[in-house]
Amino acid sequence: MLLAFELYDFAAGNDADGGEAQPAPFDRRTAAREDLPYRVELWDAARSGVEQVLAVTANAGIGYAAYYAATREHPDRYITLRHKSLIVSRWNGPDN
Repeated sequence: MLLAFELYDFAAGNDADGGEAQPAPFDRRTAAREDLPYRVELWDAARSGVEQVLAVTANAGIGYAAYYAATREHPDRYITLRHKSLIVSRWNGPDN
């Protein structure tokens, strides 16, 4: 009996054509901005800046689900859902 993981060579050092495998170039700053445009941000108490980015995603539905969960987790904080530089939705907390 052949197991599923035996079908693949996970530790191959060469590509399929017999050449040496080269890693793909990766720029973390570019990838974060282009591939994951939705961000859920938790702001500091003074609302002067983002304290923590709670989620980043490429999908609007997942972004909104993370935003909704963040409003339930932090009901007294200012939370924003952004698409690139635009605020799509904001939670002001109970005092506003």
